[in-house]
Amino acid sequence: MDFFEEMELRIPKGKVRTRFAPSPTGYMHVGNLRTALYTWLIARRHGGTFILRIEDTDQGRLVEGAVDVIYKTMAECGLTHDEGPDVGGPVGPYVQSQRRDLFGKYAELLVQRGGAYYCFCQKSEEEESGEEDPKQIKKHVCACRDLPLDEALAKKAAGMPYVIRQKIPAEGTTTFHDASFGDITVENKELEDQVLLKTDGLPTYNFANVVDDHLMGITHVVRGSEYLSSAPKYNLLYEAFGWDVPTYVHCSPVMRDAQHKMSKRHGDPSYEDLINEGYLTEAVLNYVALLGWSPKGELAEREFFTLNELAAVFDISGISKSPAVFDINKLRWMNAEYMKKLSPEEFYAKAEPYLKQAVTNPAIDLHAVAALVQSRCEVLSDLAERVDFLDKLPEYDTALYVHKKSKTTLENSLESLQWSLDVLRSLEIWTNERLYEALVALAAEKGVKNAIVLWPLRVAVSGKASTPGGATELCALLGKEESIRRIEAGIALLQK
Repeated sequence: MDFFEEMELRIPKGKVRTRFAPSPTGYMHVGNLRTALYTWLIARRHGGTFILRIEDTDQGRLVEGAVDVIYKTMAECGLTHDEGPDVGGPVGPYVQSQRRDLFGKYAELLVQRGGAYYCFCQKSEEEESGEEDPKQIKKHVCACRDLPLDEALAKKAAGMPYVIRQKIPAEGTTTFHDASFGDITVENKELEDQVLLKTDGLPTYNFANVVDDHLMGITHVVRGSEYLSSAPKYNLLYEAFGWDVPTYVHCSPVMRDAQHKMSKRHGDPSYEDLINEGYLTEAVLNYVALLGWSPKGELAEREFFTLNELAAVFDISGISKSPAVFDINKLRWMNAEYMKKLSPEEFYAKAEPYLKQAVTNPAIDLHAVAALVQSRCEVLSDLAERVDFLDKLPEYDTALYVHKKSKTTLENSLESLQWSLDVLRSLEIWTNERLYEALVALAAEKGVKNAIVLWPLRVAVSGKASTPGGATELCALLGKEESIRRIEAGIALLQK
């Protein structure tokens, strides 16, 4: 039994096997996360195996610490892998640079089978890296393609630098099937004889992922639609080796708007950015799942899914061919809904670091603050700005006292604060309920609407037009002494 026969015997058969194969080149952008999620969901939906593979063949783009970002993100999101660099498996190693000798052997095999050839032309670093723009078709033509194999081997033995290129048929067409886009046929004459093995002996992305997908038994390949133009070349590689072609699932891009793809360079957030801004992982995953996929039948209008619920209903037929626009406002809304569903204890645990940034006064009960803001919170990073007035009354303009809906003016606000000060100084039980009762009674006694009393009080104790609670809730948090001090300061400001 030769090497290649032994490799074939190692390949797991009989069930769905998917892989997420990121390059460790930095942060986990939203499109990457969506690919990981869909790939994981396909495996879980069918009781299959989910594999993590690190594709680090492009050494020039590697970023230190990026592999750790991948592990951390996958773990936080609950996208557990069954095989991978850290957990092992039957078809390892799961890091492409550790499979270097393997790719060389398969490239040589392809030359022997007539599906590739040695090319001794000097080409650009961009082409040799295999990172050319997949949308741009460049036809490589040289005499190396027709060089007899014995002559090519003699040049190789003489130490001439070379790459191994795929030998695309000169005529005919290649058709491939995609789960989202259907059958796509391409003229072979339009396809480039792409580099498979570089001069340094490392494979290009386009070759390594085909070899690895086959040897790891991958049944479904999920990737961005920008690789649609490369799919015919992948098919020709599978056919040249005599391998089964996996199910292709090409996903349209995630867009910032109708014209532009999301890009870190343009300030679009990565997964880490969203989490650091105070979005919940569960909300981000739920939102990302619906970026380009929708459930069918009676679930068609449903918007909220847990990860396990998604795994139970995810079907690749629901993946759209149309680009999906990343709507940060929709994500904020969804995140707010997730915040509301947390228990008070769970919300406090997540909100505490943000609240402590803004409120340093130990007299303020942060648990009470958290309870007040939970139903009004969209993103945790907003909390500091929402509650910082509890720590220190900001400077504010008297124009805040003028409120059309409440029918307050500078004059009646001053009068109202003076009334409130007299009532609150004598109040012995300082709770939200008792404060509200006393002030509503005051408004009734003076023959004015409640807002005439409560709006000026809210402005005086907060210095803001928008607060996470009403006047009496804020006074209860601040305590009697601080509330009265702020009311007196409001009166003095209005008297100037």
